[in-house]
Amino acid sequence: MRFPTWSTTAILALSYTAQARRYHVTTGQSDEDVAAALRALGRSDLRQPGSLPFPDLEPGTDTMPDIEHIVFLQLENHSFDNMLGMLGRGDGLSVGPNGQVLNTNPYPNGTLQHAFPMPNTCQLSGRPSQEWLASHNAYDNGTNAGFVRTDISSTIDEMVGGVAMGYYTSDHLPFTYSLAEHFPIGDRFFCSLLAQTWPNRRFLIAGTARGIVDDNVNLTAGYAPAGTIFNELDKYGISWNNYAPDCCWRDISGNTPDFFGKNNYDSETKRHKDLPQFMVDALEGNLPAFSFIDPNYANQSQENPQNIVNGEALLADVVNSIGQSPLWSKTMFILNYDEHGGYYDHVPPPPALIPDEVPPHVQPGEYLYEGYSRLGFRVPAVVVSPYAKAGKYVSSVVYDQTSVLATLQRKWNLPAFTYRDANANDMLDFLDLDALKRKEPTFAKMPALAAPGNTTEALACSTTGAGVIPPPGTVSEPDRYLRVSH
Repeated sequence: MRFPTWSTTAILALSYTAQARRYHVTTGQSDEDVAAALRALGRSDLRQPGSLPFPDLEPGTDTMPDIEHIVFLQLENHSFDNMLGMLGRGDGLSVGPNGQVLNTNPYPNGTLQHAFPMPNTCQLSGRPSQEWLASHNAYDNGTNAGFVRTDISSTIDEMVGGVAMGYYTSDHLPFTYSLAEHFPIGDRFFCSLLAQTWPNRRFLIAGTARGIVDDNVNLTAGYAPAGTIFNELDKYGISWNNYAPDCCWRDISGNTPDFFGKNNYDSETKRHKDLPQFMVDALEGNLPAFSFIDPNYANQSQENPQNIVNGEALLADVVNSIGQSPLWSKTMFILNYDEHGGYYDHVPPPPALIPDEVPPHVQPGEYLYEGYSRLGFRVPAVVVSPYAKAGKYVSSVVYDQTSVLATLQRKWNLPAFTYRDANANDMLDFLDLDALKRKEPTFAKMPALAAPGNTTEALACSTTGAGVIPPPGTVSEPDRYLRVSH
């Protein structure tokens, strides 16, 4: 009996068909939507959960031994345009020849709210909103024209919605801008879904939100069946610590590992350290392989109504301690934000792969929209390392929160949890891999960076308030200015 001869291309095609069929059965996402999500990622093949970045290597193998320490800090609730839109590189706010920022968003009556520099470093309480409904209203079917009208209701001043168009500059955030001016940034780093903190942080540590879309759920019941990144690090003997304020430890709203508490409680108990200890450990050269830093969410995370210079001061402490550490030559630091916080961004989020079989569970009366098949708005991302790409590099690869997972999984050859992190782009585009191979640092030492903005003057608004928002003169009739909403 003669058997047919199969070409490698045919075998791969059959394999891809089987993988696509398995994905469709698991998630229900159509072939067309899968193809669109893969195109956005710059991919042509669909990788499976449980697979390894390097199938020929044992799981737990360190594939980047010259980077011995990865440090991660995630701050809260600011979009790329809101924080870095005026950096002058990357895809930020549009600036006209006279220096005027051109981006606008409409009110329901047709008047336009122009983007404006925030009056100071303080924020309004509870505004803008980034809840599931508010985020999808802001997205407005891909126009990104719904930010201002999202926060308008009959119970509040309709002008309050204008806060979404506020932005910060180097005058507000001197250290953040200095950091982003020296080190590579990402201008296509999206949060994982159009929603709040809790589901996004679940994606961050396990590649899935397991059905949640809001912050008003009982996380103590949360369980990730494929595990979390902390479980995988434990399994393969990779050291890690969660540096979190003692004020917030075991507070379900304050410790990121607790977002899948059933997976992580026992391990976290052994690996929790008070936040200030990170600076001590860095300066003493005593960091684990992976450091996860949780800020004090009451005053350091930069969520409204906080004064954002407090969070910048924490960022400066973390970065400067890494720069002064004897471990500097072996460390990679990643900064990003969990979601956009309701603040304007002009780039529509791309389609995404559905992570697993669990659909979103929305509040009564709310819509599913596209579920988990679209990313959220852009957030700032900066990578600091002696091997970071120099020359004011901008990475325009599409990332989401699971790209942090993909980076850790690539370094230690760890299996993927879901379709989302299996196919996420890792963050090695931020590094000069040739320089790393040659062991010739692009940043032999930490460059001189500006001092953080927590001056007496900036801190004064913590008492006096956020100022007049929106500022006078920033609202116009639609025909008076060029409208740029995306």
